[in-house]
Amino acid sequence: MAATSAAGNDYSPVREARRIFSFLCDQAERLSLPTEVVERQDAVSFSSTHDEIYYPIPFKETETLAALKGVEGSVAGAIADLRYGSSQKRNVKVSLERATAFGSQAYMAKVDGLSKLDPEVKKKLKDTDLLAAQSNGYRRMSANLYKTKNKDEFFHIHGSLEATTTLNMIGLEGQRPDLTEYEDIIKVIESHVQKYSAAELEEMNKERRQAGVTAFKFEDFKNTPHGKLNIEEPPWKVTRLNGDLPPTPFPASRSGSKRILEGVKVLELCRIIAGPTVARILTEYGADVLKITSPNLSDVPFFQVDGNMGKHAADLDLKTEEGRRQFEELLADADVLVDGYRPGALEKLGYGANALASLAEKRGKGIVYVNENCFGYEGEWAGRPGWQQIADCVTGVAWAQGQFMGLSTPMVPPFPISDYGTGCMGAIAALTGLYHRAKHGGSYHGKASLMHYDLLLFAVGQYSAAVQEKMRAAQPPEFFQLRHCDSVDRISSTVLKIMQKRFPHLYQFPEEAGAEALTEKWFSKAYNAEIEVVRPIAEIDGVENKFVRASRPNGTDRASWEFEEDD
Repeated sequence: MAATSAAGNDYSPVREARRIFSFLCDQAERLSLPTEVVERQDAVSFSSTHDEIYYPIPFKETETLAALKGVEGSVAGAIADLRYGSSQKRNVKVSLERATAFGSQAYMAKVDGLSKLDPEVKKKLKDTDLLAAQSNGYRRMSANLYKTKNKDEFFHIHGSLEATTTLNMIGLEGQRPDLTEYEDIIKVIESHVQKYSAAELEEMNKERRQAGVTAFKFEDFKNTPHGKLNIEEPPWKVTRLNGDLPPTPFPASRSGSKRILEGVKVLELCRIIAGPTVARILTEYGADVLKITSPNLSDVPFFQVDGNMGKHAADLDLKTEEGRRQFEELLADADVLVDGYRPGALEKLGYGANALASLAEKRGKGIVYVNENCFGYEGEWAGRPGWQQIADCVTGVAWAQGQFMGLSTPMVPPFPISDYGTGCMGAIAALTGLYHRAKHGGSYHGKASLMHYDLLLFAVGQYSAAVQEKMRAAQPPEFFQLRHCDSVDRISSTVLKIMQKRFPHLYQFPEEAGAEALTEKWFSKAYNAEIEVVRPIAEIDGVENKFVRASRPNGTDRASWEFEEDD
């Protein structure tokens, strides 16, 4: 179907996904990709039922996600050849509709038919919002974009999962029971942010180790020392760690299935979206993923519905002797560790990349360590904490979104797409490390960041002015009424309603509407409810790429490698 209504006759998202895929394959050496990825580019195909632009965003989000999924599937296919032989051509198929669903899957997930935006869904969830940074509207808006005291200057404060430190920083109480109305909350918080310049807020933030950031335009970000350095870096990295271990073969299949990562053990230490997405993808390929969270740290309850799909989830406090003992027992058998915490946090506990490489040498089996962070791994800001909105603001994505909407302000884009793109890059890094560990030996360090996903968007280019004009013409008035200070959920819920109306084939369950199966339903014993989640994206010939167990809240399982299917 031609892309006439949104994209124009001269633009095809399918063609562009293929171009971006080739652009990434051209960087194969920098990205340490298996040679098979470059040699078998023609085995990867992209398709769409409509070939339309779905997201009202000036960046090629769907096309970039689809291209990344093509790389992911191609690396997974190379692993399949190592495990099961290369007698057949492993075609990799990526649907742009599925890639679109992947980029907004937190807003497509449901528990007993209730989505993230339904207030009643909280009754179905385990409350891991320990400090009410999500459930309390006032505290939640401590993570938002506001004007500063200078003209045309904006700063994204971010109270993370705690809120009080950031609110106190700008002269507000941590709790305001009197403030319950959305507009009143914005007015009060923004009035306090406007007492300061971005430079002053940067200093206050630095002193308190908060995650806020100045909203830069891309040209300004490029001229910062951090921007100049990182714009030359590849989208993600995989490097070999110290040591000289022989190849580590993949474990023998236990069930006779052709699951690419069957028997591979993955320890996940992550929260929120990007890090958990790395490990969620590995479960799709058959890995046994054990998510470890501290019972003393907050997490967003609803994100676990989708993000914990396919995993076991256990609580351990690594700051206690018993917690460390149990964790080190698990680590002794782990093939992959995914770290999504504040830069350096695991290293301080003794579980950084070099420590794991030493462990691998002692046990005689390589390990793959994958970091996911906000600001990348080189430059003066590498140690700063951050989240998706922080990356979108610092790189210029937010200013570009505002300009696309005809505003003279930045605007955080709808949906946590940067999180999912970063999660996919981290999964590619993990798969690449496992491939090299099996073929060449050694241990590997994969690195992905939210900032570098955004820089990839800039590298592949925004839609042309003509295409953007057609995209704007297709949007209803409520889209243009959104403001810089609206919350992520307000922006996302507005856009979600628009997309549901314009593209019903993305949101109707297939058995009800005959649409392509973008989601799947499971009964979760842990939630005691039916859950609906976005299904795996890449399809690879000759192997199984599927979930074998439903999602569960954090802390549901024992901290053990004893896994059963569909438990």
